[in-house]
Amino acid sequence: MNIKPFVVRRYTPADRDAVRRICCETGFLGRPIDPVFEDRDLFADFFTDYYLRYEPDAAFVVTIDDAVVGFLLGCRYPWRHQLFSAAQSILLAAKVLIRCHRYKPETKRYLRWILRNARREVPPAPRRVGHFHINFLPPAKSIAAFRETLETFLQFLAEQRIARISAQMVTFDDRRGFALLERYGFQVLNRFEITKFKEFTNQTVYLSTILREVPQGQERIIQPIWKTEG
Repeated sequence: MNIKPFVVRRYTPADRDAVRRICCETGFLGRPIDPVFEDRDLFADFFTDYYLRYEPDAAFVVTIDDAVVGFLLGCRYPWRHQLFSAAQSILLAAKVLIRCHRYKPETKRYLRWILRNARREVPPAPRRVGHFHINFLPPAKSIAAFRETLETFLQFLAEQRIARISAQMVTFDDRRGFALLERYGFQVLNRFEITKFKEFTNQTVYLSTILREVPQGQERIIQPIWKTEG
């Protein structure tokens, strides 16, 4: 498959709508979230608001022909994010109560999962370590784009003297996902099965917490382990 040339650059406020759209277009295992949760505005608020409002300098986008087709949203200040999330949860809960009467059964099922299962199914993450989210639309889905975006972010963290970074990523019941993560120097800390997509896929879905040291000084950001890209 031929991948069009892509560019990784810093996020700007003009990219906000595109980032929120991509968040929703990839929210269901890389596909649109709508069959699972119909309220795109609420979904994008939850997954992007903190990063775009409070750490936009730690956000990067991927473009093809000047169109935003992917993003990486970073958090360097975990305590700040946790305080924001606590306050945001109250606001979002109020919005849910106001809008709930018009939601479809699938959306209500997703909300029940959040209330009943999310606390025990979402694996713990290091509370004192920052994290990132990364998503791409199909035109940008390639090892080359993933590598360059991650490499750009890690270089940014090194310049900021950030020592470690974590993430939580969806994986399936095989080793391919782990192999890719380990290739880029991540350690898999845990893996919990999540059931919020159970009505929509016959695959077993896991959420894995990963952690990586951020190279400092002259150390290579990402070691060239594989011979091919793309």
